[in-house]
Amino acid sequence: MAAGHDHDHDLCIDTALAAAAELCRRRGARFTPLRRRVLELVWGGHAPVGAYQILDRLRHDGRPAAPPTVYRALDFLIAQGLVHRLESLNAYIGCPRPDEGHRAQYLICERCGEAAEVEITGLLRTIDAAAAEHDFAVSGQTVEVRGTCASCREPASV
Repeated sequence: MAAGHDHDHDLCIDTALAAAAELCRRRGARFTPLRRRVLELVWGGHAPVGAYQILDRLRHDGRPAAPPTVYRALDFLIAQGLVHRLESLNAYIGCPRPDEGHRAQYLICERCGEAAEVEITGLLRTIDAAAAEHDFAVSGQTVEVRGTCASCREPASV
């Protein structure tokens, strides 16, 4: 899950912000400077980030912010498909495919905290089939799998 030595995370952030701006433009949604900054902070790493971490960073930037401001920005970003909320961590992570409607699952490393969005289509079909069998309308689902990523399992170099 670790991005690797050749990973350009600044490019990752720039790509996510450009995609968000274009998506919001096409949808007629207001991508305000605050919403943009919150999205940038969410994309600051590949580990999920909590709302109060975002709030602290906004304050560090010199922006007057209160929890409702951050939560409203996050609600907007979720509604646009730009971020996902990881229920078990009460944290947020950027969506690498915001223009595709999808239900994702997450692999979360318990050591480094990074999370990877994956789509396990067999699991989605199983959930859909079980819901249909019970005449149940699924409004959302979050599957979070915890473990240890390859980088964290590698023996420490001397």
